[in-house]
Amino acid sequence: MAENSERFTDPKNYVNRELSWLEFDQRVLGEARDKTTPLFERLKFLSITASNLDEFFMVRVASLKDMVHAKYTKPDIAGMLPSAQLKEISLRTHELVNQQYTTYNRSILPALRSNGIDMVLRHEDLTPEQAAYADRYFREEVYPVLTPMAVDSSRPFPLVRNRSLNIAALLKRKEGGDHLRKKEGGDMEFALVQVPSVLPRIVTLPSAQTEEGTAQKSMILLEEVIERNIRELFLNYEVVTSHPFRIMRNADFSLDEEDAVDLLEEIEKQLKKRQWGEVIRLEIEEKADKRLLKILRKELSVSDEDIFEIPGALDLTFLMQMYALEGFEHLKSPKYTPQPVPALMNDDDIFANIRKGDILLSHPYETFDPVVGFVRSAAKDPDVLAIKQTLYRVSGHSPIIAALAEAAENGKQVSVLVELKARFDEENNIIWAKKLEQAGCHVIYGLVGLKTHSKITLVVRREEDGIRRYVHLGTGNYNDSTAKLYTDFGLMTCHPLIGEDATAVFNMLSGYSEPLSWNMLAVAPLWLRGRFLRLIERETKNARLGKHASIIAKMNSLCDKDIIAALYEASCAGVEIRLVVRGICCLKAGVPGLSEHIEVRSIVGEFLEHARVFIFENGGSEEIYMGSADWMPRNLDRRVEILFPIVDEELKGRVRRYMELELEDNLKAHILQPDGTYEKPDRRGKPPVGSQQAFCEAAVSAAQAAYRETAGGVGPSRVFTPIEGKKETEKG
Repeated sequence: MAENSERFTDPKNYVNRELSWLEFDQRVLGEARDKTTPLFERLKFLSITASNLDEFFMVRVASLKDMVHAKYTKPDIAGMLPSAQLKEISLRTHELVNQQYTTYNRSILPALRSNGIDMVLRHEDLTPEQAAYADRYFREEVYPVLTPMAVDSSRPFPLVRNRSLNIAALLKRKEGGDHLRKKEGGDMEFALVQVPSVLPRIVTLPSAQTEEGTAQKSMILLEEVIERNIRELFLNYEVVTSHPFRIMRNADFSLDEEDAVDLLEEIEKQLKKRQWGEVIRLEIEEKADKRLLKILRKELSVSDEDIFEIPGALDLTFLMQMYALEGFEHLKSPKYTPQPVPALMNDDDIFANIRKGDILLSHPYETFDPVVGFVRSAAKDPDVLAIKQTLYRVSGHSPIIAALAEAAENGKQVSVLVELKARFDEENNIIWAKKLEQAGCHVIYGLVGLKTHSKITLVVRREEDGIRRYVHLGTGNYNDSTAKLYTDFGLMTCHPLIGEDATAVFNMLSGYSEPLSWNMLAVAPLWLRGRFLRLIERETKNARLGKHASIIAKMNSLCDKDIIAALYEASCAGVEIRLVVRGICCLKAGVPGLSEHIEVRSIVGEFLEHARVFIFENGGSEEIYMGSADWMPRNLDRRVEILFPIVDEELKGRVRRYMELELEDNLKAHILQPDGTYEKPDRRGKPPVGSQQAFCEAAVSAAQAAYRETAGGVGPSRVFTPIEGKKETEKG
């Protein structure tokens, strides 16, 4: 046992978190490379890989660079020092970027052309008619917006904004031109112009004719239009060379919350600093002029390993704009419409329906409207006394925010915790917090040293038999937009013990009240880690007693060393462990003598897998939990998270069937191999199973059945069908 115990914590048996994340982005890229996926869906996946990589550099790579600067020498979970991680990340990310552009240049662009869409890569390739159009567009739409910036002794190198697209140029003064002062030691001047983000990146051109005589929809990127006309910005100079470039800056700021007089004000200050954080990545057009690159490297203080020479259009996130173009629906997966919730398809109000029994919501297969309706109904209901809610990320035009404001205006007690430290949503959340305060809500700006990541709403209502508490608990954010894209669960209940716990949660968040014990909820950072470890240990003990023991768990990331060590010990005891981990996984699966009873799979499909579900066999008395927390140190130790049980037997059966179907997925699943790579399941002799598609179809069938029941067995059977024209079961 002692020998095994050492193995459970040996760094060799763990995978570095950052390298595991890169494996995840590789799986997303795999969807872009899959030719059985509709073409515009491939554009979307390729765009997502680029967006993912941007955030990875701004946060994770930036954090590692901060550690190196601070001479931090503690190894990570896999025994790697920050400097070693940066070296390996540089190698892997350069490989990943090369694969992105191989996919874009050799697969995506030819496929677009074969479908009548011509992306003109270089302005030199425009037809005379297209060139005239591009020049006119530049003069009328683009030129008035541009601000060329020269660099000389009187004009220092300008601030280059994070993630902005720019064009750098080397200029040579024409005879008689003296508008710009010449630099010492050379006859070249440097200048740059920012590609304006207020204009569309994709410029539609007059259609060109193919050799067969058919018309093609032609497009060009805005930076090419500017490059074509850049001489108009420097009339007294000859443009020797020009190239687009782009930078990533360190966006991972730290707060001294203990000394901050006003947290909101402090975060607003830190947000401004993001624009001049350390440059951690430079992207520039491949084969750029070496003299120009030397200037950028010096002025931006970028090392060679952080320079990416790009063989194509910079910033592939523009492909999401192309995905949104109208007229190409035949190249996309048929749009899915979230379905009504059968338990709510009647004339009773939301509170009456919850009193009938717990209601399980499965998004995006079922609509998010009941969650919005829950808050709206509470805002209007004269018997509702108070509404309390936590908000982490909300949509740009959030109906929930509007309902909370209306509730306060109607005289109800409204308390809202708005987490200002939700990364990249800080500015948005500050705006909402101020609006809620103006409406009369009591707003809490999170807790010192912690992020409040839990998803909980409490409605206190006066009824004939006394005060009743209604609670919504979720695995995802109160965001009506992402609820159409992310897979999540929600539970609506008026269980008295959960209601008591919900009150305790909000008392803890708004004051100094920590309950001595909880009835049914487990809350991080004080109680959740211990609960998970005890649940895993119970399965281990059962296995050692000869009982069948199993764990099924689903989450976004798994990188907590204590949890992984406990899972290794459980596996060695004979516990059957099946995990669905979308992203980071620092555990090694299928290793003899360590994790041979552990299977890890990742599902990358049309929807982003986001739910957290935990099933423990418990000697035949199965326990099922859901929550907001992944098995990560930040979730268990540095965030306010909530784990809640599913107690209704019918709902437990639904959750188990849901997880079993995900474990059968052989279309969009990837299986973690002992060497840390992922492979698609072997489908030979097996029918194709796409879990997301199956959930869509099941939600449609359930809604249709509920409609027929409420309509007395009559009514159009297709009333809720959202997937008309769907031809391939593979698209999930």
